[in-house]
Amino acid sequence: MNNKNNVTEFILLGLSQNNQVQILCFVIFLFCYMAILMGNLIIIISTTCSQLSEQPMYFLLTYLSFMDICYTSMVTPKLISDMLAERKSISYPNCLIQLFTVHFFGGVEVFILTGMAYDRYVAICKPLHYIAIMSRDRCNALFLAACGEGFLNSFAQLLLAVLLPFCGPSEINNYFCDMYPLLKLPCTDTHRFGLLVIANSGMIALVVFMVLMASYGVILYNLQAQSSESCKKVLYTCSSHITVVVLFFGSFISLFIYIRPATTFQEDKAWALFYTIIAPMFNPLIYTLKNSEMKNAMKKVWNKSIFKRRKQMF
Repeated sequence: MNNKNNVTEFILLGLSQNNQVQILCFVIFLFCYMAILMGNLIIIISTTCSQLSEQPMYFLLTYLSFMDICYTSMVTPKLISDMLAERKSISYPNCLIQLFTVHFFGGVEVFILTGMAYDRYVAICKPLHYIAIMSRDRCNALFLAACGEGFLNSFAQLLLAVLLPFCGPSEINNYFCDMYPLLKLPCTDTHRFGLLVIANSGMIALVVFMVLMASYGVILYNLQAQSSESCKKVLYTCSSHITVVVLFFGSFISLFIYIRPATTFQEDKAWALFYTIIAPMFNPLIYTLKNSEMKNAMKKVWNKSIFKRRKQMF
C-alpha cells in the first residue's frame, strides 16, 4: 500500500453545477437552516424552562434537539456558502474534522432515539416501575452511553480515512466529506476499507433500526390486553417518535447507503439531504404539532417572556 499523501485539499462537486439551481438552493437551504435553528432552540428553551424537563421523554428530547443543531451545523453552513462560491474546496484537515463530527453527532442522535424508544417501552410495558427505572441518573447514563457509542463510531471512520493514501484525484462527488465518496479517491485498492465501513456504520445503523422496530413490536404486542381507548392513547404518544425514526433513516435510504457495497451513486447526494437537513428541520414540527404538553409548555414559556418584555418597556 502506498501511504504517501499528496492531497492538501479536496474539491466538493456539490449538488449541481448550474448557477441558477445553486442560487435557488442557496435560498432554500438558508431558509431550512434558519428553521432548524429556530425550531430546535424553541424546543430546548421551552423544555428546560418548564416542568417538562422533569419528564425523561422530554429530557431526552432536549438532547435530541441539541444534537440536531450540532449535526446539521457540521454540513449545512458549508453547503450554503459553497452555493455562491466559484470554487468549492475543503482542506484535508477540515475534511477529516467534518467526517468525524458528522458521524459523531449523527451516531449520538441514533442512540438517543434508541434511548427514547426504551423510555416508551418502560412507560407502556412497566408503568409501575417507570419512575424508578427512568430516573435522572438513568437518563444521564443513556446520554453518556450515546456519546460513547457515537465517539467510537466516528473515531473508527476517522482512523480509516487517515490510513487512506490520497495522491490524486481530489474531487469529492458530494457536498460534504463522507467515507464512500472518499473511498473513490485513494491510489490503492479500497475494497477492505469498504468492508470495514459496512461493518462499522452499516451494521450499527441496521442493528439500531431493528432494535427500534422490535421495541415497538413488543409495545404493540403488550397493547393487546388493553382497551381500545388505551391503545389509541399509546399510539398517539408513540407516533411522533416513530415518525422521527422513519424520517431520520430516510425511509430506509440511509440504511441502504451504508449497508450496501462500498460504491457511490449520483442520487446519494440527494438522499443525504434526508438525514442532514430534512430530518433536523421536521423533528421540531413532529414533536410539537401533535403534542399538547409541548404546545402548552411553549405557550406558558413564551407568553411569560413576552409579558416580561412588555412590562419592562412600560
